[in-house]
Amino acid sequence: MIEAPSPALAERAGVRAPAEPTLSERGALRVRAGTHALSLLANPLNVHVLTALEREPKSLVELRRAVGSPPQTTMRGHLRTLTSLGVLERRRQPEFPGSVDYQLGPAGRDMLAVVRILQGWLASAPDGPLQPGSPAAKSAIKALVEGWSSTIVRAIAARPLSLTDLNRLISSLNYPSLERRLGAMRLAGQLEPSPSAGRSRPYVATDWLRRAVAPLAAAAGWERRHAPAESSPIARLDIESAFLLILPMVQLDEDYSGTCRLAVETRSAEGDALIGVMARVETGRVVSCVARLSGSADSWVAGSTRAWMGAALRGESDLLEIGGDADLAHALIRGLARTLLGTPLTQPK
Repeated sequence: MIEAPSPALAERAGVRAPAEPTLSERGALRVRAGTHALSLLANPLNVHVLTALEREPKSLVELRRAVGSPPQTTMRGHLRTLTSLGVLERRRQPEFPGSVDYQLGPAGRDMLAVVRILQGWLASAPDGPLQPGSPAAKSAIKALVEGWSSTIVRAIAARPLSLTDLNRLISSLNYPSLERRLGAMRLAGQLEPSPSAGRSRPYVATDWLRRAVAPLAAAAGWERRHAPAESSPIARLDIESAFLLILPMVQLDEDYSGTCRLAVETRSAEGDALIGVMARVETGRVVSCVARLSGSADSWVAGSTRAWMGAALRGESDLLEIGGDADLAHALIRGLARTLLGTPLTQPK
């Protein structure tokens, strides 16, 4: 067994495990990591512009025609926003002075990768596939963004909660606002009522909401690379929510049992920190996942947010540090990638 302090702590001076979040932190309503990019992709016109420019540049007239001929003022406003973020680039046509073509910039190419992951998530919607850029997809993404930003997702990821429970936990929203967000998430198929003998009805995350970790993580990674000033850094609540949502869905071979510490190294103005969860596996099933790093564990996995995203979204585990029962740790991160995207994990060096 490994003692409570993470091996990453022993190897890196100054890295600390953060204290438990306070209730006010849990209830803080602000833009969370990933929501800026997903909000852009919730707008159908932005998605249509990206896909229209995937193969080749287009003039304003050609682009406007390709996306359904929206009003000129609407079109120009969206193009201005996307250009300011580096998603699009304007290229002057030398043969026609005053005319410009629009093409995807590096941020636009990377955003198309986010669109593909988002498309995969939308395709698995409970009531049938949703097309990116459709009104139904817009509603689903908006419900996800509001649930993520309001910390409804973080609260329900830990345990079933009723509207009354959420109202006690989340002080930054009034009761009607919570009720509206909860209703939108339920209508979208992201929450469902849990059987209860009590008077209040608790809600639980659906499998579809749990798999939303993939587009949220991809969007957060895009923000870190291309729009750090316009978005929020990846914080403790984001990391905990992601692990608490997806790990209960991970299925391993029945031979695997034991505990594993999964830690993400973060950097901020307050200093370096380790954030993560302790997962317990019994005969191939994750039976417990708690948002803490203290306590003994049979195995551990540690790495930066970049390393974890590479493992979860691209099947690349080389940048993660693994110790203790390495077989259990490798099985968990393989299962994580497979559950999120159906991606087999590459063999670590």
